[in-house]
Amino acid sequence: MEPRNKEVVEIDMKEWLFLILHKLWIIVIIGMIGAGIAGVASVYLIKPIYTSTTKVYVINRQDESRMTLSDLETGTQLTQDYMILVKSRPVTEQVIKDLNLDLTHEELSKMIKVNTPQETRILEIEVDYPAPELAKQLADAIAKVSSERMVTIMEMEKVNILEYGNYPVKPSNPNIILNTTIGGVLGLIFASFIITLVYIMNDSIRTADDIERYLGITTLGTIPLEDGYNKRHGSKQSKRKAVLAS
Repeated sequence: MEPRNKEVVEIDMKEWLFLILHKLWIIVIIGMIGAGIAGVASVYLIKPIYTSTTKVYVINRQDESRMTLSDLETGTQLTQDYMILVKSRPVTEQVIKDLNLDLTHEELSKMIKVNTPQETRILEIEVDYPAPELAKQLADAIAKVSSERMVTIMEMEKVNILEYGNYPVKPSNPNIILNTTIGGVLGLIFASFIITLVYIMNDSIRTADDIERYLGITTLGTIPLEDGYNKRHGSKQSKRKAVLAS
């Protein structure tokens, strides 16, 4: 029993590259359109978010008169506990009450990011909010309430606010330049993909090599057709080649 013939799609890389270069103007235009759409969407459709950052310094000493190496190591090890405490329900609910906000604990908790530089006892508290003034107020309020909560719950000496929240002048999100660049790149990829797909699906005979490859017929030669005037259609014919095959 003879095996069934399988149709294999072959791509001539040289011909494909020539096609891409020939259609480059289309690819560039679609890329520019993609960049424009992404830029306009970033400006008018995506709600801007502002970020305010505050820093607190945690002090936990066993001896009030001096700081020991053990105190430093213990404070560093407890930073994960501090980070969880900052986003705890008592802290967020107290901040919501103090600022009279129409938010829930879950909503405010998602706006808070807490991190600590490696091997330090400094907590960086970032708050994202659509309004810059309220973003700063939230950052300061969270730093104040969480500091008091740490001292009470963890029975430490004190927590100092190292840096109050900054007033964000520019939104941290969306990144218009980044989104525009991504939109342009996606537009270029999409246009190249469509052109390549059309090229692959085009099964018409275009060259003498195509005749030999797909029809198994040996070509004897090609005869160029000179430019002429088509009287029937009233249009000028382009230069072509006729293929003689056996």
